[in-house]
Amino acid sequence: MFSTGQLIFALLFFIAFVIAMVFSYRKDAKLHQLFYKGNYKILLGFLIFIGLLFVIKIFFKR
Repeated sequence: MFSTGQLIFALLFFIAFVIAMVFSYRKDAKLHQLFYKGNYKILLGFLIFIGLLFVIKIFFKR
């Protein structure tokens, strides 16, 4: 489906992208701690909401 050159390019691009993301995150880590305190609460609420929708779907399917 993909040629060898395309697969090599995709692999190298993915590795370079991950490295760039790690450097970018490390650079901004102190700002993230300052401005995004409590974000885990929003993520937890979102996951609970999605879980609740899943439970409701299963409950009404029966």
